[in-house]
Amino acid sequence: MPKQVLEQLETPALILDEARMDRNIERMRSQMRRLGVSFRPHVKTNKCIDVARRLMETPEGPITVSTLLEAEYFAAHGVKDILYAVCIAPNKLDHVMAVQDKGVQLSLLLDSMETAGILAERAKAAQRHFDVLIEIDSDGHRSGVTPDAAELVEIGQFLEGTGISLKGVLTHAGSSYACRSVAAIRAMAEQERAAVVHAADRLRAAGMACPVVSMGSTPTALFAEHLEGVTEVRAGVFVFFDLVMAGINVCQVDDIALSVLATVIGHQREKGWTILDAGWMAMSRDRGTANQPVDQGYGVVCDLDGRPLDDFILVGANQEHGIMAHRSGKVDTARHLPVGTQVRILPNHACSTAAQYGHYNVLGPGHEITATWQRFSGW
Repeated sequence: MPKQVLEQLETPALILDEARMDRNIERMRSQMRRLGVSFRPHVKTNKCIDVARRLMETPEGPITVSTLLEAEYFAAHGVKDILYAVCIAPNKLDHVMAVQDKGVQLSLLLDSMETAGILAERAKAAQRHFDVLIEIDSDGHRSGVTPDAAELVEIGQFLEGTGISLKGVLTHAGSSYACRSVAAIRAMAEQERAAVVHAADRLRAAGMACPVVSMGSTPTALFAEHLEGVTEVRAGVFVFFDLVMAGINVCQVDDIALSVLATVIGHQREKGWTILDAGWMAMSRDRGTANQPVDQGYGVVCDLDGRPLDDFILVGANQEHGIMAHRSGKVDTARHLPVGTQVRILPNHACSTAAQYGHYNVLGPGHEITATWQRFSGW
């Protein structure tokens, strides 16, 4: 059977540039070696065993997941060391135990005495063992216990007093995504490191071992200058990168490994629009660059080789229609590509764009599609 090429794909289609992906992975691996920490890749971005195998230290992990369906899927592919990095909800504990029954060491996360109490009750009733990390708020971004909170030690002592293993502490500096310079990212990495290490030190001073000190986001992982006191790093979007990451100088546009193949289906010449068959269902509604210095609309339009087309972006999107126009909005700058022309669109947020699709079309040398890798979504 002759091999398929990019131009033969029905659109919209999700394209994964294998060479760019491999380059991104090696960049992160080199950084982890320099920092001397173990790496627990986050697989929520890729949701694909073919990609995850390139990230893991061993076929059994370790990995980080954001849903229990991810844990279940990767467990079915032989992964045994999994961290579920979202605070556990009581209605998920049956699912947690089902994953454990498959021989998985599934670590859980919590950030309150309320959740710790619920977990202790279930552990006792089910005669189960749970490994738990306490989430630390290092930047006020989302959730977690602040490093100096009295509740931190109270939670740890309560868990260990009920026989639940306190495995360690974890933080995620989500505010790094809002940084405006590499210097600011480096400062955020140190803030993240110092906060989670301080939390671990407090627990140890109170008599708990706290062996795991886990931190990570793609920006802080790549720009941390040192990680003294940290035992592991988590990151995920670095595998593909996206326009949000490029917008804060974590990567270059030509590092972005994920794109959506689309086709020109019409024009509104008086408006300077070219209409594509890729709307927000193909790209997602994510407008993560809207608050950055350069707003990339719904994505940057490129030629088939992945080169941006002279400041053309998706300025608008309906469910199945994307509106390509010059970012200036001026009609006299319009570029009306002929109907049937294919383009590639770089996404604002790789996680949400990839979530719209059931598989990756893996792009090799030239325009050759070398493989189809299945991915999944849901909870």
